[in-house]
Amino acid sequence: MALDKPYLDVPGTTVFDAEQSRKGYWLNQFCMSLMQAGNRERFRADERAYLDAWAMSEAQKQAVLARDLNACIALGGNIYFLVKIGATDGVSVQNMVSTMSGMNEEDYRLMMLGGGRSIIGNRYLHEQGVQEKSI
Repeated sequence: MALDKPYLDVPGTTVFDAEQSRKGYWLNQFCMSLMQAGNRERFRADERAYLDAWAMSEAQKQAVLARDLNACIALGGNIYFLVKIGATDGVSVQNMVSTMSGMNEEDYRLMMLGGGRSIIGNRYLHEQGVQEKSI
């Protein structure tokens, strides 16, 4: 890591900074390509072949194929770009983020209507005895 990043001490948070942007450049470019109907059709016809046309890492391609958004974010994906995959699949943003929390869509919706997730237990990693967040 090039810079001191105190925000890495926040559990469950990946900040989309310059380093993440560089890491996810081609993943995010792929996502943006899905804004064009012809590209969505090509992707739906053969996902692997379409992904192989992009200079993404194998881990990024596997994360997309698995629709593992948490992995996509860890690998440099930006959620605002990643929602294009959900739109291509006909999946709502609410459904996508519910999968990221490990909840089904209805439980996630009810949690959010109830004020969101409790902050109890959410502490800086250094308060939990963890030295550094791994990316």
